[in-house]
Amino acid sequence: MAAPAVIATAKAAVSILTDEKSRKTFVTAVLTIAAAVLVPIILLLSLLTLPLAGLFGLIPDNEFDVLTEVRGQYGLDQYVGDADYLSADGASVEGVSFTDGQTVVNYYSQLDSRWKDIAYGDGTIGRSGCGPTSLAIAVSSLTDSAVDPIHMAEWAYLNGYKAYGNGSYHSLIPEGAAHFGLTVDYATSADAQKIADALAEGKLIIAIMSKGHFTKGGHFIVLRGVTAEGKILVADPASVTRSEQEWELSIILGEARKDAGAGGPFWILGL
Repeated sequence: MAAPAVIATAKAAVSILTDEKSRKTFVTAVLTIAAAVLVPIILLLSLLTLPLAGLFGLIPDNEFDVLTEVRGQYGLDQYVGDADYLSADGASVEGVSFTDGQTVVNYYSQLDSRWKDIAYGDGTIGRSGCGPTSLAIAVSSLTDSAVDPIHMAEWAYLNGYKAYGNGSYHSLIPEGAAHFGLTVDYATSADAQKIADALAEGKLIIAIMSKGHFTKGGHFIVLRGVTAEGKILVADPASVTRSEQEWELSIILGEARKDAGAGGPFWILGL
């Protein structure tokens, strides 16, 4: 009983493939279905992987802020906004150090005119190099090796720590620190005392921050000391101004990324 149905179906298929009009109709239908399925997927992947800078001018400001926040929460974005970028335009912080913490910190700004426009993978040090810049600060302050953001960004890229888009894989911090001779310990937002004690001992802590006082999306900073009153001193590679302020520990803990990988959001570094 099934044979006539099979034969009829085969004849219909042959007719479609041999008749030009039917063939075009069939191909159009298939392409329409494929487009309906693939286009949303491609659009979603593009939003999650394309550098944010490539979206400038294409998205209204309010929608761009939403996109930035989504990518910062669920992607690997560490992206410097225009306010910080423009405030540091053309500036150099060569020779700047901070001596008010337990450890003298040699400060680097990712927005320094000497390297902000140098490529970091598919981005630049200025726009998305807070990871290697923070690591350069820690290594240059805790060891006898002066590693600037150019060399750290190159090392990070060549060793696969640059994430496609704007940012670095979180593993850059613990693995990079170990490579350059530092000890690494880990802490979460529940480890307030551990963080304060480590800073009091002269260790430096690299933190990955989420939306808040330091970033709209994601951003690596260095915690460089603690005051007698319990305030936190930072070295923010995107802002000298924020680096000169004292911060409540509750702000640091509250705005650290909850979904950080590689043992984060706090990496305690020492010798």
